[in-house]
Amino acid sequence: MKSQEKKQLQVAACKVRMGIIESTHAAKCGHPGGSLSAADLFTYLYFRELRVDPANPQWADRDRFVLSKGHCAPGLYAALAHRGFFPVADLVTLRRVGSYLQGHPNMNSVPGVDMSTGSLGQGISAACGMALAAKVKKQDYRVYTLLGDGEIQEGQVWEACMFASHYHLDNLCVIIDNNGLQIDGDVAKVMSPYPIDAKLEAFGFHVRTIDGHDFDAIEAALKEAKTIQGKPSAIVMRTVKGKDVSFMENNAGWHGVAPNDAQYEQAMAELKEKLTALEGM
Repeated sequence: MKSQEKKQLQVAACKVRMGIIESTHAAKCGHPGGSLSAADLFTYLYFRELRVDPANPQWADRDRFVLSKGHCAPGLYAALAHRGFFPVADLVTLRRVGSYLQGHPNMNSVPGVDMSTGSLGQGISAACGMALAAKVKKQDYRVYTLLGDGEIQEGQVWEACMFASHYHLDNLCVIIDNNGLQIDGDVAKVMSPYPIDAKLEAFGFHVRTIDGHDFDAIEAALKEAKTIQGKPSAIVMRTVKGKDVSFMENNAGWHGVAPNDAQYEQAMAELKEKLTALEGM
């Protein structure tokens, strides 16, 4: 990836993170930790990878994205807004009565959202259905879905993985946000999902493990996924929960807690400092 292209993605990701902080602070609730860990992936998908049209969100030939870990809607909303699906100014209406930006993605109200999610474990099943539908209809769109590492403790996830392998869904890419923390703490102590890569391989997936904050690694993994034939692909992203907000990083307490006024000011100051540095490069 050219340095200028990477800089553009880093700037966009920083703005997405600022949107996450702004929206959860305004709502006084939400899930900033896992939204921040996935911000680079959201950014790469919507600014480089997905075949989508913000002016025509229901375009039949678009690629599909399912946020299986639906509680991280603040990250998805920020990416969609900055990509032009709806006004960035609307992010601060998150979770307000009457707002179309509900606490979990709603495909009936939010432009660009392909599946309503929130019940953990179910999003990947919907993504499998979309991928199979493309095969049956002989359409060439691809389907991407993002799961949390705590979410893969759900049995339905592995039923869906069996389904994806059985039907040779090589147009499906399953991405795991492996930040190591869930609402109750360390995923390895709550109910260890490890080794994630070996489990996915045993279910018939082509698997690649990457640094989920490295845009070169994200690009390489997604490009490789497109070359795989006859089996679904999976990308295990090693990430930092609360990435780029110092007091949130690697802290399970920020799974589902919004920043107060002082914390908001500190978080935004840190992100604005990073943005200024990036824009000055």
